[in-house]
Amino acid sequence: MANTTFKGNVRSEDGLTVFNTAADTGTETNKATIDSSGNTSLSGTLAVTGATTISGVTDLAGNAGPTAGTGITTGTGTIYASSVTHSGGMWHTSILIDLTGLASSGSGDIIGKAGTASSNIGTTTVALNGTILGGKLTCMETPAGGDPDIDLWYADESTGAEDAAITSLSNQVQMLNSGDLAAGSVLGIPVPPAASKFMYLVTGAATNANYTAGKILIEFFGYDA
Repeated sequence: MANTTFKGNVRSEDGLTVFNTAADTGTETNKATIDSSGNTSLSGTLAVTGATTISGVTDLAGNAGPTAGTGITTGTGTIYASSVTHSGGMWHTSILIDLTGLASSGSGDIIGKAGTASSNIGTTTVALNGTILGGKLTCMETPAGGDPDIDLWYADESTGAEDAAITSLSNQVQMLNSGDLAAGSVLGIPVPPAASKFMYLVTGAATNANYTAGKILIEFFGYDA
């Protein structure tokens, strides 16, 4: 098929799709779609030369970050969200957690939905998060109900259950010893997570109860190695 050149406006009433046809098989692959509402979807790399102006909200739906285990995501009232951005050789990973519906127990035990396995808060990889140099934890709402002393650890397994000792997992490493969290606390994470390990929230003191409040933001900063 030869190239087609348009000069002037191109009008389509029901949207527009740009596709590529493989020369050997004839298989068609959508590369760009504009629906009747003006929503645009692109497949592949978009190269922009010059200044770009965007009016309105920019939704980067594909920038999902780490994924938590069911011991976190199935808590009643619990919120878990994550994102990753990569710009100019720098990576920024964010994990937002509302602790409501999770439980704490003994000192050094994993936090999660009571009695539930896979209470990890996700894993990082070089491909998704870059090579991580460090991070920080911000407490946006003081934890209540459960223990406010919430530390960060990682280990080999994804299966660690709430109320299990973090030391029962393999190659466990403490990333942050936080002390009691309070709204406004901002703590550096001195030990970054190792790639492909699973991260956990762990109690620093013994309180056997469910969280009724508590919001934290965990951020990691990486680079292109």
